Amino acid sequence: MKKAYKTKGTYEDRYWEKAVPGLMQKFGYKNVMQVPRLSKIVMNTSMKEATQDKKVMEQAAVELGTIAGQKPAMTRAKKAISNFKLRKGQVIGTMVTLRRVRMYEMLNRLVNVALPRVRDFKGVSPKAFDGRGNYTLGLTEQIIFPEINYDKVERPMGMSLTFVTTAKTNDEAKALLQLMGMPFREHS
Repeated sequence: MKKAYKTKGTYEDRYWEKAVPGLMQKFGYKNVMQVPRLSKIVMNTSMKEATQDKKVMEQAAVELGTIAGQKPAMTRAKKAISNFKLRKGQVIGTMVTLRRVRMYEMLNRLVNVALPRVRDFKGVSPKAFDGRGNYTLGLTEQIIFPEINYDKVERPMGMSLTFVTTAKTNDEAKALLQLMGMPFREHS
């Protein structure tokens, strides 16, 4: 497959060399531009302790920034909820949107380094698609990433990673992510 432009990352090369021909054959696309592609990865975390202690969210932002390789944005509460001791405008989470080279590097690190470090890992769930070709993966701890120093972690921080694709259906998105190396488990 001839590339229209020079690629920068190894996983971007994998997309052009494996995913594009595989998806064109499987779904019968006639044009390379019809083939679904990964457009961004959104990493998101929030902690309930952030309502009482502001430093918890600052530490979470530092760790998320270390994992992602760029500074995360703080997310704020849209409305006040008295049962959760939450005020409107209060910082309750952090998020990072990765695109292009950083997106492919993150996918590479996730598939080849972080997920194999999960205890008793049998694959990711094939049921977490949203119906529009996007996939959300939940992680329970940040220590599966090698960038995080285990001794400096005060509390485990869960996070969600959303893989936004240009696929129209879940089947196309799953085929794309499988060809990119995502280890889906066989459900019984």
